[in-house]
Amino acid sequence: MATVATTIRLDSELKKRFDALCDEFGLTVNTAINLFVKSVVRTRSIPFSIKLDDPVELGMQALEELRAQAADNGLQDMTLDDINAEIAAARAERK
Repeated sequence: MATVATTIRLDSELKKRFDALCDEFGLTVNTAINLFVKSVVRTRSIPFSIKLDDPVELGMQALEELRAQAADNGLQDMTLDDINAEIAAARAERK
């Protein structure tokens, strides 16, 4: 089977750490990369999770954090009228 050379760019500190780990495993960097590539081809998947944060989930987390802050400040049961009154009072204080 013919082989080809492939060049990759890594952060120098990351490369040092990867080299050291490969050495601890008793592998060369070349062997480790080949193992990764063979695994990807064999399983037709990346052997770890790659995902983007769900914007809805992030929004819900932010809402829960705001609710917790409101509860800590005794404001969790405010009505829309209460909120508008708070806003009006804050604006009046700034004048």
